[in-house]
Amino acid sequence: MSKDKEIMTAKEVAEYLSIHPLTVHKYAREGKIPAFKIGTDWRFHKKHIERWIKEKSTSGMYARTHKDFGLDKI
Repeated sequence: MSKDKEIMTAKEVAEYLSIHPLTVHKYAREGKIPAFKIGTDWRFHKKHIERWIKEKSTSGMYARTHKDFGLDKI
């Protein structure tokens, strides 16, 4: 996979995220990961995947921090 490649296939996203390609397809179908279709094939903008990773990482830290202090029940 080229470092500068802007559009990625499901297989490339799976390799990038170290998950199974079927998981990438499932997430795309369910709208859990930013994706679009060309015909029957899923495609992914690398910059959107990177933003999604950052958002998931940040929201995960936020949720853990608030839960640790009991603030999730407020």
